[in-house]
This record gives sequence, structure tokens and C-alpha cells, in this order.
Amino acid sequence: MKKHINKLDELNKNVPLREKIITTHRSVAETFPFIVRIAIALYDPESGFIKTYLHSSGDDSPLDNYQARLDDVPSLKAILDKGLPRVVNNLVTFENNDSEHAKRIGRQGYAASYTLPMFNAGEFFGFIFFNADKTDVFTEQVLHQIDLYAHMISLMVINEISAIKTLSAAVKTTGQLTHVRDPETGTHLDRMSRYSRLIASALADKYSLNDDYIEHIFMFSPLHDIGKIGIPDNILLKPGKLDDEERKIMQTHASQGRVIIDELLENFNLEKIEYINMLRNIVEFHHEAVNGEGYPLGKKGDEIPIEARIVAVADIFDALTSARPYKEAWSNERAITTLKKLAGETLDHDCVNALINNMPAIEEIQRSFEQDAYG
Repeated sequence: MKKHINKLDELNKNVPLREKIITTHRSVAETFPFIVRIAIALYDPESGFIKTYLHSSGDDSPLDNYQARLDDVPSLKAILDKGLPRVVNNLVTFENNDSEHAKRIGRQGYAASYTLPMFNAGEFFGFIFFNADKTDVFTEQVLHQIDLYAHMISLMVINEISAIKTLSAAVKTTGQLTHVRDPETGTHLDRMSRYSRLIASALADKYSLNDDYIEHIFMFSPLHDIGKIGIPDNILLKPGKLDDEERKIMQTHASQGRVIIDELLENFNLEKIEYINMLRNIVEFHHEAVNGEGYPLGKKGDEIPIEARIVAVADIFDALTSARPYKEAWSNERAITTLKKLAGETLDHDCVNALINNMPAIEEIQRSFEQDAYG
């Protein structure tokens, strides 16, 4: 009997989604060598942005850390409006090639593309792109076979994102069951998670942060204060300043959060989520200080994982610029002055600069997610 080699066996292993996409591309390229890149972009329905997520082309990618409002990319918006894939067999003559997205693709030398919208239970959540280095290659025969790979990729992405949503839902439900009402809820999480992604994108080159890493910072950052589930209401909801003993109890939320995350991951069988240690780091270390005077472990400088340093700046900036029962909302200018004072002491210099150097984007986030009664 002839031994059969399953060239997609990698998909059965506990490997990152990026490696699975690369394996799938390798299989596609054996039949269609002109396909030189497969890429995925995710859609954020709350902000209307489409953003790059994963691709199979190694370091050779024209769209790293790219995002745009879907309404500002007419060629992609048209795909969604029709709900059908799009074939462009000659990108040079493509009529919508004046967009930044099309320009970057063209500069990279891609000659043709096939784009499919991804849906989960009828809800649009992104696009899959197949890019070719030759024109006129996406025939009906080719497309019939590529469609199978596209749906397989879509299911892999859905599985990854659904696992994170399950974890988030578990956290939310746990908080409701224990009747905890954290004042830092509502639009606070919408804003600080997007500030986190903005900071990470600005630091991508310096810290070699790829798109899926950045997207996971965005997805995980709202869980940073999960440990507050275990803080008594008389401390968590106290309208005034905490005394020394109360402050010590409040500070335990970082360590408690790590324990809760580990228990949730085990109980919901979610330990295999990609970048799961990033979540642990965010939850446990977002109150560490670069001068070593933070908690719970007194880490300092580069000992603090970059994702925790990023979330710390995003969280503090939104806390300063939001109203609380015990304070009025500060102006952006006043908050920036404070961040500059904290840079190098409590907060990371690079992360602070990444935020204050992108104030137009910060202000757009603030307009999109205006503060509600709970912050």
C-alpha cells in the first residue's frame, strides 16, 4: 500500500493560527504557484474599521499595521454590499486603484487578487485575500478549488475568535453572578482597548509586533481588571480615597486576576488560545511600574512585558480623562501633562510617547465611544 502524506496535518496540531494559514498557503501553492499571499483582515463593527490581522507571506507584506474605515475603501465596501466575492484579474487596470490599500498592494507587485467576505452565522467579520503574481489567473476552475480553502480558513479564524469571545463572556457572567459593579465599565473598556491597539501599532516596528499580536492586545486588554471580581463592594465602590489597608486589598486584584484567568482557561478548556500568556501578563502586571515600585511583584523596566506596559498607559489615560464618582473628567491636555511626568517613573516612555503622538486618533476614539453614566 502506498503511504499517503497528509500535507495539511499541521492543521491538527496545537500551533498558532498564523502557522496554520502558512500551511494552507503552502498546499494551495502546490496546485496554484501563482498565489503568493493569503491574508486576512478583520472588521470591527463598533468602530467601522477594517484592519489587517494575518498573512502567509512572512516578512514580505505591504499592509502590516494597516487599518481604515470600511466606508473609505469603496472597493471593499462594494464586496460587502453585494455579499459576493470579487475577482480582479489585473490590478494595474483596476478602476478603484486610487485607495491606499490598492496602492500598497500594487507597489508590492501583486498582479491579481481574489477577495471573499467572511461571515459567521450571517454576521460579517472580515475578508480573505488571495494575491497572485500573474494576471488573468483566477479562472472559474481555479476559483472553485480556492473557495474550499477560503471556507476552511474562515472556519479556523472563527474558531480562534470564538474562543476569546467565550472567555470574555465567561468573565462578564462571573462578574454579574457575584454582583460586582466595577465603576470602570461601559465605554471605558471600548476606549482603553482601542488606545491599547493604537499604542501597540505605533510601537510595532521598534518591538517587532505583528498584526495578530496587536489584535490580541486589543481583544485581551478589556479583561485587565478581572481580578476586581474578588474585591469587596465597600472597597471597589468606595466614592472616596482608600485608606492604606483598603489599598492593599485593592492591589490584590492583579494576583487574583491571574488565578481567575487560569481557572477560567482550564474550566472552559481554552488553554490553547493563541497568545494566552499575553492575557496572563496583562491581567497580572498592568500595575507594575518601570521604576520597580508597582505591584504585585515589583518588576521594573523591560522585566514588565510590553503588553502590560501598553495597557497600563491606555488604562491610566482613560481613567484620567473619564468622570468618576470621586472626580471630574480631566482634559486631554491635563492628562497628557500627567503622563509625561509619570513616563520613566511609573509608565513606559515609549508607550506614553506612542499615545501622545497620536492624539487625532485618540480624539476620534473618544468621539466614537463617548462616556456614559458609568465611564
